[in-house]
Amino acid sequence: MLRCVSGLCRARGVLPRATLGFCPSPRNPGHRRGKWRGGEIFEVCKMASGSTQTPTGRVNRLINEKSLYLQQHARNPVDWYPWGQEAFSRAAREMKPIFLSVGYSTCHWCHVMERESFEDEEIGRILNENFICVKVDREERPDIDKVYMTFLQATDSGGGWPMSVWLTPDLRPFVGGTYFPPEDGVRKVSFRTVLLRIVEQWKENRAFLCERSERILSVLQSSSGIDGAAEPPLSLPVQKLCFQQLERIFDEEYGGFGEFPKFPTPVNFSFLFCLWALSKGSPEGTQALHMAVHTLKWMMYGGIHDHIGKGFHRYSTDQTWHVPHFEKMLYDQAQLAVAYAEAFQISGKEIFSDAAHDILQYVLQNLSDDAGGFYSAEDADSLPNAQSKEKKEGAFATWTAKEIQQLLPDMEEANGNTFGDIFMHHYGMKEEGNVSASQDIHGELQGQNVLIVRSSLELTAAKFGLDVARVQTILSMCRDRLYKARRLRPPPQRDTKILASWNGLMLSGLARCGVILRDEEYIERAKLAASFLHENMYDLKSGILLRSFYKGHQPIADLVPGFLDDYAFMVRGLLDLYEACLDQFYLEWALQLQDRQDQLFWDAKGSGYFCSDASDSSILLRLKDDQDGAEPSGNSVSVVNLLRLACYTGRTEFTERSGQILAAFSERLLKVPASLPEMVRGNMIYHQTVKQVVVCGDKEDPNTRELLEAAQSMYVPNKVLILADRTQTSFLYSHLPFLLSLEQKDGKATAYVCENFTCSLPTTSPADLRTMLAPSGTQRSRPL
Repeated sequence: MLRCVSGLCRARGVLPRATLGFCPSPRNPGHRRGKWRGGEIFEVCKMASGSTQTPTGRVNRLINEKSLYLQQHARNPVDWYPWGQEAFSRAAREMKPIFLSVGYSTCHWCHVMERESFEDEEIGRILNENFICVKVDREERPDIDKVYMTFLQATDSGGGWPMSVWLTPDLRPFVGGTYFPPEDGVRKVSFRTVLLRIVEQWKENRAFLCERSERILSVLQSSSGIDGAAEPPLSLPVQKLCFQQLERIFDEEYGGFGEFPKFPTPVNFSFLFCLWALSKGSPEGTQALHMAVHTLKWMMYGGIHDHIGKGFHRYSTDQTWHVPHFEKMLYDQAQLAVAYAEAFQISGKEIFSDAAHDILQYVLQNLSDDAGGFYSAEDADSLPNAQSKEKKEGAFATWTAKEIQQLLPDMEEANGNTFGDIFMHHYGMKEEGNVSASQDIHGELQGQNVLIVRSSLELTAAKFGLDVARVQTILSMCRDRLYKARRLRPPPQRDTKILASWNGLMLSGLARCGVILRDEEYIERAKLAASFLHENMYDLKSGILLRSFYKGHQPIADLVPGFLDDYAFMVRGLLDLYEACLDQFYLEWALQLQDRQDQLFWDAKGSGYFCSDASDSSILLRLKDDQDGAEPSGNSVSVVNLLRLACYTGRTEFTERSGQILAAFSERLLKVPASLPEMVRGNMIYHQTVKQVVVCGDKEDPNTRELLEAAQSMYVPNKVLILADRTQTSFLYSHLPFLLSLEQKDGKATAYVCENFTCSLPTTSPADLRTMLAPSGTQRSRPL
């Protein structure tokens, strides 16, 4: 009888717990510490390096796939299949279990397991003789990833990538884990041992395994729903508890939430800024703002921020934001750009606007396709130099003291120090390197420095007897020189896959930053991206949005259709882009996508949106994501999307549907709202109602522009902006007849603030409009 790994066949306490005599924990000597959060195991320190070396003269069928992650495994001795009927049919015909391996192209542990196991000839033989092996790119197929990650987490098997799951030929999981090491050891069992034990049990107890897999799936199906309520939860108790839960784990010294590893988690900033704006003057609002800006400052100073190449790495392995995991993801850049821009909008401090510009410059230089779309990510690993054969994590981003002194030998006459001396002091560099051995188990960063601001400009200036302006000039010159030197290094691999969801986030990032930072180039770049997405990732006939796009890989029929996140993030991006440029085309497309989202994903019985549609029979579970993590959930984003669209279209069913989502997730919102901070924000806006800021006038009229800029200059999370230009055949006038009743005062551009079917008295003054939008401002109103 198979005794399952670490309770792998025990789903939520319903099925019996047993053990196979080993624990396939992702922890290994390369991990300094493992932490479990909501069933997910996170990498927390430096890990073994990946390799570009693969057997030559051999390719498997993955060579024909579009995904970079799948192509990376095309020369393994493993007979890999992509997810599809060919693999399923062979498994059923030969009655072999399926080995499902899920990862993504910039996943460091995925590189490690490939080098240690999938490139090994003996492992390849065992896999090929006993299993049907299937590779999945989780970024391309999040629906597959979500089903089997739910299995892992429900059976106390942790979570993370690479994800390793064994399935029956009909795709039901019966055992799984994440990373398996190459050698047996204390409290760890090798991948080879795992394979041989599963082979043995499949031969001896196949019927039992199949029966157990059916029971597991049955339990998952019965427990995958959400417990909702008839009405949305009240706003005040939910937002208060969410704030308290975040405050409880807030790091007052270094910012962030929890000890380590530390993730940026932009959804937390979104909630905290909203709480501040809607409860100004309260102790909670003041503390919420402090928690957000304090964290953003420390992140900006930390090693998680690439001080030379710009942008932010994935996460920090330590409490001080010093040593990061070096991959860079598009979704992080998009959301953090908005967070820093909003911090500037609220505080007026240029350090935050500088950070927003920094992020967008990185994206435009490194993740931007000439045709308009944005690429997914850059890898953490790269070759240290052109002669190297083995990649190392962080090789592209770290520096030795010797390199710095050689590149920055200039002498500062005022004090006799070199530019290198000043730079090394300001960025916390040491002759022996500034990465501790505990964070570098495999010695990849030995003698290296991860740049981190350890001294303020004022203190650096005082130490070297210089004025602050001179220090700024020197550091800027140093960064420029190091940037040019770094470009001579072998760069990390870039995943040029273009994803609709992450590009939707980038539309928001560019549009919001363009407005707040008053940079028209960002708005124009967002328009180019929207045009690319409309032309290449949207089927006009069916109204279907595609999940991904690869150059040279058309037609549309061959590509994966979009999931909930693709639609929700794109709708938000288009609404943000409308408010930035006031082109009603983006409203029309957003409405079309929302209507299609409702048709494909809405749960008519339990409310809320499923993450995937019902068209793919190989997806055993339709799930609803109940957590805002590195990205917000599609349901959380849709709450506010629907409220905004109701204001732009007059369709009250959108407001009702927004409330139905909140009601569906009410139990989670009332118990652990900090797991859904973006939805908590939506619940706050739902109960506050949305303000329609209507500016009547010609877009090119300077008076109109002043009113628009006044509305855009303020952080008001519960507002939408409408330009009423008297074009009565336009989208807005056809959907909002009340716009015809709003007139220009004395022939001048005029603004109204409308709420609950009532509009304020008109104003032509930008200052008055700001007062009307301020929480303390009260204005007399008139009915629509």
